[in-house]
Amino acid sequence: MHFIFEVHIRPGYSAEQYADAWVRASELIQRSPGAQGTRLHRKIGDSNVLLAIATWESKAVRDAMEAQQPAAVQSIIASQAEFVDIHLVGEFEAPEWEVIPVS
Repeated sequence: MHFIFEVHIRPGYSAEQYADAWVRASELIQRSPGAQGTRLHRKIGDSNVLLAIATWESKAVRDAMEAQQPAAVQSIIASQAEFVDIHLVGEFEAPEWEVIPVS
């Protein structure tokens, strides 16, 4: 499953500063059972909007991690709260099929 959210950087802060915190938190979160990677994308034309995608084996394993989130991760997230606004796009099932171009 994919957990997708948009991050809006507030004035006086930068996407690079947020990305540093994102990497530190992600390195810890990715040690959790069922974690399958994270990506952070910058919006074309607006460098203060980021799209975050976290991939998990299932919603259940992601919810389990969230319920028992390590204190270090909570601390990193809390340290960013005053600098960003986060909007959940949604939780999406892995597709039953994908269209991938042939090289």
